[in-house]
Amino acid sequence: MSLITVERKVLEKNDVIAGENRKIFRDNHIFVINMLSSPGAGKTTIIEKTISELKNKIKIAVIEGDVQTDLDARRIDTFDIPVVQIVTNGGCHLEANLVKDAFSRFDSTDINLLIIENVGNLVCPAGYDLGEDLKIVIATTTEGEDKPLKYPAIFRNAGAMLINKIDLLPYLSTQSENTGGLKFSIDILKQNALSINPALKIFDMSCMTGQGIDEWCKWLISNIKAD
Repeated sequence: MSLITVERKVLEKNDVIAGENRKIFRDNHIFVINMLSSPGAGKTTIIEKTISELKNKIKIAVIEGDVQTDLDARRIDTFDIPVVQIVTNGGCHLEANLVKDAFSRFDSTDINLLIIENVGNLVCPAGYDLGEDLKIVIATTTEGEDKPLKYPAIFRNAGAMLINKIDLLPYLSTQSENTGGLKFSIDILKQNALSINPALKIFDMSCMTGQGIDEWCKWLISNIKAD
């Protein structure tokens, strides 16, 4: 019982700061997305593709969250846009106070879209509001069909799911010795995700071929304009 109380107090404090963040973002007309996935799903690469597609249309800033290193921030910095790296030193998720501090280093009058790349984790980040407009969850064809069923909270709280690495479908969608007798169905993955969140917007995507990037970016722009 004491653990539940402590956790509740932590989340309540986080939610207060998230509310402050949300007001700051809205007062400055900044649309904010919180990118979530397991490690290796391709969050940073998707962000790079999104920046490439949109940087001449809107002003973008990025907050990078990672357990260690500033490697992802270095990648984003090559696009010559504002980026701040948060190193959690073992923490499995970003919290609203960390985002608030990172955001204070930007010129808030020069941002239309703020992209937050959360720590690679499908559990802890789901429960922490950062003040974002949308949570975006990334699944991959290599992770299997059952992720929405195993980690329902993150799919329930997301506004969209990007299914990355669809260029690998020919190697994963047929039963063979190469896949250990297993096969993957993208349709079952979608059904599982929609059973958790019927309103989930789903995009098939490949950063290797570029498939789905344009559709995703157009949807993102439409949400920014509607905000």
